[in-house]
Order: sequence, then C-alpha cells, then structure tokens
Amino acid sequence: MQQITVLGATGSIGSSTLDVIARHPNEYEVFALTAHSRVNELAQLCRRHRPRYAVVGTAVDARKLQRLLNGQDCEVLYGEQGLNQVASASEVDTVTAAIVGAAGLAPTLAAIRAGKKVLLANKEALVMSGALFMQAVQEHGATLLPIDSEHNAIFQCLPCNYQEGLPQTGVRRLLLTASGGPFRETTLSELAQVTPEQACAHPNWSMGQKISVDSATMMNKGLELIEACWLFAASPGQVDVVVHPQSIIHSLVDYVDGSVLAQLGNPDMRTPIAHALAWPARIDSGVQPLDLYQLARMDFFEPDLEKFVCLRLAREAAEQGGTAPAVLNAANEVAVAGFLGGQAGFLQIAQIVQRTLEQADICAADSLDCVLDADRQAREIASQWLARMS
Repeated sequence: MQQITVLGATGSIGSSTLDVIARHPNEYEVFALTAHSRVNELAQLCRRHRPRYAVVGTAVDARKLQRLLNGQDCEVLYGEQGLNQVASASEVDTVTAAIVGAAGLAPTLAAIRAGKKVLLANKEALVMSGALFMQAVQEHGATLLPIDSEHNAIFQCLPCNYQEGLPQTGVRRLLLTASGGPFRETTLSELAQVTPEQACAHPNWSMGQKISVDSATMMNKGLELIEACWLFAASPGQVDVVVHPQSIIHSLVDYVDGSVLAQLGNPDMRTPIAHALAWPARIDSGVQPLDLYQLARMDFFEPDLEKFVCLRLAREAAEQGGTAPAVLNAANEVAVAGFLGGQAGFLQIAQIVQRTLEQADICAADSLDCVLDADRQAREIASQWLARMS
C-alpha cells in the first residue's frame, strides 16, 4: 500500500490524481492533502479520502478546516512548514507536486531531498531552479516523473538511458506539442480586447485560471520548453514546439535514423498521472480508449511568435540561462494576476515580462537564495510596470 501526499489537492491535477487513486484502493492510500485557501473544498476531499494530515495556507484557515472536519481523525497543519512536513514524512512513498507557481518550489524540494518518488506537475520548480533541482534529485536518490502531458509523453518515448545525452542515445530533437489555446486563429488586433473569461476557456483541457491564461499566451509552452531542457538533459536548440489543435499527440521524439515516436491519447490528465503513479507498471486510469476513426484527422502548425511573444521570451530566457528563467516566471505570475484582476490587458502580459527581463539583474543561479532573490526582484519590477499600465 503506497502512501501518497497530494500537494495542491483542490486543483485540476490534484482532483485527477485522487480520481486515479480511488480506482485502486488496494494499492494506494492518501497520506496528506494540501490546499492554500480553498478550505471548504479541502474539507470535502478530507471526508472522502480520510488523509492523516491536511495542510492549508494560514492559521486562520487551519482553525476553519478543523471545525469543518468536526472531530475527524485528521491533523491539520498550515504554512510552508506544514507543506514541507507532509512532503518529506518518512511514511510517504509518493508526492504529487501540483501546487501552481513559485509557492510549490519549497515543498517539492523537500520531497526531493527526502528521496521520494515525485510526480511533477509544478513546472515552476524546474523553471526557477533547474540545475539545483536536478542536482538534488541525483544527490538524494529521488525518482522524478513528469506528469505534464507533454513531458510524460516524451518520457515514454525516450530511451531509458537518455540522461547520458540525447545525441549519444540517437535522439535528434524533442517536439513539444501545443494546442494553440483559445486564440490560435485570433488576430493580433483582436487579442488586445480579450477578456479573462475568454482566455480561461481552453478548447481541450480543464485547467485552473493561471495555467489557462498561460496556455492562451503560450507562456505555458515556453515554461514547458525550459522544463524539458532540465528533465531530459537537452539544450534549447534540441526542443521544438509544434501547434497541434486536437491535443491527441501529446509530444514526440525525433531520432537520427528518421524514426519519430509519439505518445497519443485523449486529452485527460489521468493518463500521465496513472502512468507515473504506477511506473514502471501500468494501471487503469479511467480514461476512455482513443477512437482513431472518430478523430479522423490531425493538424500541425508552426507557432506564430509575433502573436505569441511569451513563447519567444521563454526560449530566449532558456538560452540566456542563469536566473533569467526565474525572472521570466516571476514576471509572468505578476502579469497574469494583473490581467485576471483587470489591471492589465492580454497583450500587456508579454510586455510586462519583456520589460522585467530587460531591467532585472541576471546572474548565475548557483544557490537557492540567489534564485529566490531574483524572483523577489522580478516581482517588484513587474509590479511597477503593472502599476504604470493599469
């Protein structure tokens, strides 16, 4: 019986993870569930899955959750210390890292340093501190399995010795597929009038607001490009992005002999989660089999970098290295929050990110303190630009 901690249990990844776990009650048991402020939803999950621990953001929310659980045998913790505790507890076998944004870095690192099997959905952890993060994985013997659909697809299509270097294992390049989001066919002039509701209406995937906006700007794909470089020991030049509106091919690996391996499936996050949860075995995820006859066709396009500036900025940050990806991520979080709050327009997200990258001090990301300092500085700069634009 594997004990599972789900970081970010009330989000879409957390919900999908719990759905897969519930299908295999003799193999998996929930050890801890966490949420930041969605206390009522977390209380419902705790009543359903009976974890030993639950973690929320503040002491006030912890007291509220304790009242809602009404005597249930579940210890309630709060704050970063609580997150780190349930991520690194000796009883835990597997941690699903699904907290959105920079807030997920500390508990994910705590799980890595405790040598856990980590199902990684929090892309910001690698974007911010890729070299330090991967070094910790090696030093502490952790098992890192990506559950973003694109990275999980690449993982399934790569040879087992890919960490020796892609050229040495016969891999020419990695192809990340992108749906193109809700605005793939929208003109640049029309994008200036986009509302948060329109940006959050993804055509294929059910996701939270922040990641939905990132998909609409294609920043999500840019962050995935940076993440892929760290996960698969690739350079930015070895990773291409291909727009594939149907979201059936989740990514591809191109080999030097001309072979291209692809992982296909219905757009449902339970597939990569089930794959990583049971790896190297396979379990039922609850996802319907892919019907190729109903699908009928698949389309592919080159991304428009004039329209989706965020993707270009992310590639440039990957090539620059150091703290540039951390700055990119922090500025984007501020800009997206501003857009969702009505303080900035859709096209101003990329403008804020670009100006923050131009103004921030980029240095070597040789310590976690350095990365966190870059994150703080970038948030200050981006907030200043947001204030000017609102």
